Amino acid sequence: MVFLIAILLGLVQGLCEFLPVSSSGHLYLISKLTSGAVGEDTFGSFFTVMLHVATLIAVLFVYREQVLAILRHPIQKLTLHLIIATLPTVAFALILKKFDALDKWLDEGNFVGFSFLLTAVFLTVSELLYRRRKAKKSIDTMRWTDALVIGGMQAIGVLPGVSRSGSTIAGALGMRIDRKSAANFSFLLSIPAILGGLVLELYKLVKEPDSINLTVGTAAAWILGMLVAAISGYFAVRFMIRLITKKGLLGFAIYTGALGLVVLILQMTKTLGFGFTPFGG
Repeated sequence: MVFLIAILLGLVQGLCEFLPVSSSGHLYLISKLTSGAVGEDTFGSFFTVMLHVATLIAVLFVYREQVLAILRHPIQKLTLHLIIATLPTVAFALILKKFDALDKWLDEGNFVGFSFLLTAVFLTVSELLYRRRKAKKSIDTMRWTDALVIGGMQAIGVLPGVSRSGSTIAGALGMRIDRKSAANFSFLLSIPAILGGLVLELYKLVKEPDSINLTVGTAAAWILGMLVAAISGYFAVRFMIRLITKKGLLGFAIYTGALGLVVLILQMTKTLGFGFTPFGG
């Protein structure tokens, strides 16, 4: 059972990290459904971060030429835009950490139903705006203000259930950046975002070394889950670049909107453990 759940979580992370449907939201739902089968501590927050690291490997492989170009010539326009777009996320994450009660409330999944709906709104509005505007920009012609807006959208994607890739792609489309460039910039932007999450988890691990209790079996399941996440993430990146270029985002908007409504019903009725606790309640 542990290995099957690890494979499932890895597959969900690999696909949903790069499809605009929220990997964190889907992992939360699956963890709620499966926690009774494997125990609450088997797949915790650190395992989730390690799944993100696995998808990071997929991104680095797909964009290896662009990443190597940045490493060889770090002082360039793309590097500046990636830094600018990362700053709002760092600021928002630090602010959330200052408000422990709010951060804990969000981590408990209270907002996840609304987050799926918010993702659907972002995708729908950006798609409609993009189709109405004819002049398009590329990564090479985008401005620092475009990067700042995209970074602000990624900051909102920190909320559990809000898609990071969906938010950033929506922000790029809203700023009249062409579809392929929007996807490419979003996926490149995931690199510092995932690395930042890893640093925070490692810091937490140093402060609380007993928070992870790995056995040989659990470690093997983690490795299997990461392998699945990396492989599925590679194909998801390739698929998403082609899909957004040819089809757009409305299909994903319908999916996340419908899922958000279902999750809200489950939360309001406290079905399958998806309770909703008002903040401060």
